[in-house]
Amino acid sequence: MKTNAGRFFEDYRIGEVIAHAVPRTLSGGERALYHALYPARGALYSSDAFAQSCGLAASPLDDLIAFHTVFGKTVPDISLNAVANLGYAEGRWLGLVWPGDTLRAESEVIGLKENSNGKSGVVYVRTRGLNQHEQPVLEYVRWVMVRKNRATPTPDPVVPVLKPALAAADLVVPAGLDFTRYDFTLAGETHRWGDYAVGEKIDHVDGVTIEEAEHMLATRLWQNTAKVHFDATFREDGKRLIYGGHVISLARALSFNGLANAQMIVALNGGAHANPCFAGDTVKVWSEVLDRAETAAPGVGALRLRLVAVKQGAAPFALKGADGKYLPEVLLDLDYWVLVPV
Repeated sequence: MKTNAGRFFEDYRIGEVIAHAVPRTLSGGERALYHALYPARGALYSSDAFAQSCGLAASPLDDLIAFHTVFGKTVPDISLNAVANLGYAEGRWLGLVWPGDTLRAESEVIGLKENSNGKSGVVYVRTRGLNQHEQPVLEYVRWVMVRKNRATPTPDPVVPVLKPALAAADLVVPAGLDFTRYDFTLAGETHRWGDYAVGEKIDHVDGVTIEEAEHMLATRLWQNTAKVHFDATFREDGKRLIYGGHVISLARALSFNGLANAQMIVALNGGAHANPCFAGDTVKVWSEVLDRAETAAPGVGALRLRLVAVKQGAAPFALKGADGKYLPEVLLDLDYWVLVPV
């Protein structure tokens, strides 16, 4: 038997460290495709000259390019047989990724909990992305519902205790980043760190209808091989599930209108893919300011934001119903920290 059907829930063990296959060298090609797939236009990730005016040697690759690349490496070992990717926590960007860098990934199994139906279970992993110098550039926890393949004794549940949010002190600000000469005209908006108030909600106005071809291209770009994204027979409804990361990048790009100066994602506090997304859905987004913090970097402040992606039919700023569950129109609820000019 030379082929690999992927891991099932019963194949994981607490404490196991999985080195994921196929490192990937990134180039400007990934940036061009990323900006073609999403309306991404953050100045720091678009212009060497702008990045240099902010204290960096050149424009690094987008933070979510690093995330998708590392995530894609993990799929064959973690979520090839997933029912759904459920959430994220304790995510931190630890170093910039440049064209020419080679990324690989490794994951540690930190939690297992079989579902009551006995047909699937939730696997918790802590993943790290490392560059060619073995320097970590990204880490995060995610949990995935994975099918069972055979009847096995139910393991004792182990659910990791995770931070509800990272503190400002946990954030890693890239060395040399300096927003004291920040050009608001070139960035596209005048809103500074001090212009955002905790509790403020922003309707980002714009929307995008997801096309089948675009999400298939994106999922292949990140070498994500999860069956639910490609095989229309894998789900009872005959639909290919949109990769959750595709929704994250689309939502992040749509938030530019109102958050153009939220230049860098530095932490992922938590996230939930609240409902499935399919081709034909029209995605719109809104944000809520959850917290603000100063940093030691000159001219650099941090905002903690909630980014919510919804599909057609959603009421303005609606999130959960009276029962505390996400409304059916809500696709994504993401809690993250970004760096903005003071």
